[in-house]
Amino acid sequence: MTSTPPPTVSLSADDARRIALRAQGFLGAPDRRGGVRGVLRHLGAVQLDTISVLARSHELIPYARLGAVGRETVEKAYWSDRHAFEYWSHAACVLPIEEWPHFAFRRRARRARGHRWHVLKDKERSTRAVLDRLRADGPLTSTELGGAKNGGEWFEWSETKIAVEWLLDTGEVVCSERRGWKRVYDLPERAVPDALLHDDLDDRECLRRLVALAGHSLGVGTRADIADYHRLKGEQVDAVIADSGLVPVTVEGWGRDRRAGAAWADPAALASAPRGRHRTTLLSPFDSLVWDRPRTERIFDFTHRLEAYVPKPRRIHGYFAMPLLTGGRLRGRVDPAREGTTLVARQLSMTTTKDARPMAEALLEAASWVGCDAVRVERAGTPAEAAAVTAELAALT
Repeated sequence: MTSTPPPTVSLSADDARRIALRAQGFLGAPDRRGGVRGVLRHLGAVQLDTISVLARSHELIPYARLGAVGRETVEKAYWSDRHAFEYWSHAACVLPIEEWPHFAFRRRARRARGHRWHVLKDKERSTRAVLDRLRADGPLTSTELGGAKNGGEWFEWSETKIAVEWLLDTGEVVCSERRGWKRVYDLPERAVPDALLHDDLDDRECLRRLVALAGHSLGVGTRADIADYHRLKGEQVDAVIADSGLVPVTVEGWGRDRRAGAAWADPAALASAPRGRHRTTLLSPFDSLVWDRPRTERIFDFTHRLEAYVPKPRRIHGYFAMPLLTGGRLRGRVDPAREGTTLVARQLSMTTTKDARPMAEALLEAASWVGCDAVRVERAGTPAEAAAVTAELAALT
């Protein structure tokens, strides 16, 4: 007899939004006992980026969820005691070390391709030289290995840099930390605990784990959302979704978005209604709550784009505009900068002037976190917005 599949769960748009917020650590009391490492394990991936305004993005991620955790504490939590490694997930990401075996499929794919976009002149000699240095001298940056560039443009990598990045892609070396924003390379046998140091899992098991992990980290998501989290292909998701433990759901309004399609949820996320305190904070544009722009628009009705690489005259919201999360919704954005001990809101905008109080609260908390003792509004969408936030800042200080 053929068993009848369980009925698909129906969720309202608000249900889905709250599930996503809780899954990402923004609804309910944060698990402070787990600290930064708990945030990393819960999210499954924390994106890295070179831009540093208030702080670098991988520091902003735990701050947004836990509050003013020290920046040195963040770095130590990531990199000490072989707790994490850096590899290609959504982008270059800090990943929990226990996920090392589950990226074997990607390492194998890189090996099978045989090269990266930078071509090695003598692959065997160059890679052997890198491995010999690491064996002899311990963890090293590309500069310490012999230099990252040939002296030209930033993308004109040296033979040594290309070699060590190829070895990173294929798992023959590991990025065990960032030091002064430079990758520190090490041998896997030193950087990965013995029990995890293997590529024994086949591609299907790797993909099943990453799809399940994405579903857990998102709470609820479409095929495209789940694929985007660790940059999988849609057909890779399709191949394992039935065995992932995720359950099919329908979400009010999502079917109207052709990019959305069918959706799945973490069954644990459906077990109880999301409740608790909403976090008010500024988000890095690379935060996993908002890094997928179509999903952000679908869930929050909020369009956000990173304009750091847009020519200045064409920017609308600023170089590194950070969305304002408050009350479980995205209600504005601010492009911050620092001038001495003053945090400057170079440009801000809000949904309504009623959002001035949470905007002021978020700015003051961020200022305190980075060692500033004052906040100044430079520009706003309207004079009324500037006046409202300035008045709230004065009332709160």
